[in-house]
Amino acid sequence: MSDTQTLIENRPPSVAALFLERVAATPDAEAYRHPVPPASGQGPDDWRSLSWGQAAERVYAIAAGLIELGIQPEQRVALASSTRVEWILADLGIMCAGGATTTVYPQTNADESAFILSDSESRVLIAEDAAQLAKAVEKRAELPALTKVVVIDPAGVESGDWVLTLAELEERGTAYLEQHPQLIKERVGAITKDQLATLIYTSGTTGRPKGVRLPHDNWAYMAKAIAGTGLISAEDVQYLWLPLAHVFGKVLTSGQIEVGHVTAVDGRVDKIIENLPVVQPTYMAAVPRIFEKVYNGVAAKAREGGGAKYRIFQWAAEVAREYAKASQDNFRRTGTASVPFGLATRHKVADTLVYGKLREAFGGRLRACVSGASALAPEIGYFFAGAGIHILEGYGLTETSAASFVNPGEAYRTGTVGKPLPGTEVRIADDGEILLRGPGIMEGYHQQPEKTAEVLESDGWFHTGDIGELSPDGYLRITDRKKDLIKTSGGKYVAPAEVEGQFKAVCPYVSNILVHGADRNYCTALIALDELAILDWAKENGLEGKPYAEIVAAPQTVEMVDGYVRELNAGLQKWQTIKKFRLLPRDLDVEHGEITPSLKLKRPVVEREYKHLIDEMYAGTREA
Repeated sequence: MSDTQTLIENRPPSVAALFLERVAATPDAEAYRHPVPPASGQGPDDWRSLSWGQAAERVYAIAAGLIELGIQPEQRVALASSTRVEWILADLGIMCAGGATTTVYPQTNADESAFILSDSESRVLIAEDAAQLAKAVEKRAELPALTKVVVIDPAGVESGDWVLTLAELEERGTAYLEQHPQLIKERVGAITKDQLATLIYTSGTTGRPKGVRLPHDNWAYMAKAIAGTGLISAEDVQYLWLPLAHVFGKVLTSGQIEVGHVTAVDGRVDKIIENLPVVQPTYMAAVPRIFEKVYNGVAAKAREGGGAKYRIFQWAAEVAREYAKASQDNFRRTGTASVPFGLATRHKVADTLVYGKLREAFGGRLRACVSGASALAPEIGYFFAGAGIHILEGYGLTETSAASFVNPGEAYRTGTVGKPLPGTEVRIADDGEILLRGPGIMEGYHQQPEKTAEVLESDGWFHTGDIGELSPDGYLRITDRKKDLIKTSGGKYVAPAEVEGQFKAVCPYVSNILVHGADRNYCTALIALDELAILDWAKENGLEGKPYAEIVAAPQTVEMVDGYVRELNAGLQKWQTIKKFRLLPRDLDVEHGEITPSLKLKRPVVEREYKHLIDEMYAGTREA
């Protein structure tokens, strides 16, 4: 038996137990860094640290405070907050109390928040601030099970019978621990592997979200399996900004506890560019939209610098892609990432001119990024790989505790999601659907046995709903969502995500694109442009000072995008090509429910919202 198998098979029943082990092993080592904005509101943030021992003091106080409030094993405590260090401390506190965390995105509106709190029967809500509290207050009459709200940021909040601040909860917990010093050890020791740890509601594209039940064993397995990949070590510094209400962000906290490295936590997406040189992470996880934005930003900036600068960028981008493809192909064949001498020479020049500056913008120490939640366009992946920013694509779902596949370090292959995590089994069904089995699979959907039976077979195989291909040596390539595959009226299948990804690699101004064509005789696209990039472009094209909606409606903007659509079409099969497109009057966003908080496109919502534009593109055509 390998060391990794031993590690996984001998895992404790919960991450709460792993946390106690970590604190005992390295109490004085740095665990978390978090920003504290200056009191004046001006100037850079002050980053502060918590050791594992200091984090434990707060975690145990939160746990004891919840127990004192009456939380029993498996009872739900909801957590509605953006990504911040208190989210992690509260989640660990809930688990150490034996409770289960119901995660709620802070962007969720009052109605859907109330549904989640009610469906999960959450007893306590830990809310980030006055705005999150207000949603609960508005719906209080619909939430008889909710006995207390604990507020992290007390500004503008009055505590009372129903509302406590987090500081007050911790004070009560500390006092309770003085009377019951063995309380946490006893609660954690009583947790069984099948006990519910987390309830995550999937942001469904239609209807109410489903609560995914993830027991403690899922997270303990993930912690050991991630460590077993060898991708992270105790010397790493992780920059964590992903939404922790999403399973991708949440799983990163489990791996960190097992390995014991530092995590810098700040969920403010608008601070990423500012934070990277300060944090200087060695690894971070992100969703493809972030890499697309960085790539488009760099391309747009080069274009603004004039024709010569843009030509240098385009040349360097092609060299990066060629270098990445050659080095990955050679590594696959020989185990070394060498490239031909001429290519290596060109790459060195491009590194001086372009790539070095890009790596500095990421903090200068980045060893690897992990990308997940949706597909990264291979051309963008190859660009970053050639520039020395290695993006290891991974794959998983809420129902599989996020991390089912990840690319293996040096042997990563752009365009694939790598190999299964140790202990996870995979097979491809006759229709191409990916099936998974292993300790990361959910228990089922909360109070929905019929929905559970639709995706989870009695022998443990989970139907992902994704279509994929396995290479002979075990690398998985996702081709599309089963339900998203387009079949044209001519009988041809189109994978929209593949076409959309290629367009994002071609056009530096795109933010979101939706390809449509099911049961139609040709494909069309709805395209939303990146506001910052297009405003910069507008300055150079006679549209300075115009609002976004006017810019995207201008003939010169449509003509510019049309050029990129033609460039895209040149590399597609005839039935995949985009015959017509429309530019949207605004970008898609979470607030309008058009993309999920993890930045995935909600196709039915967008198609419903812009049905008039889709109909317009097919008007006057005879459907076969």
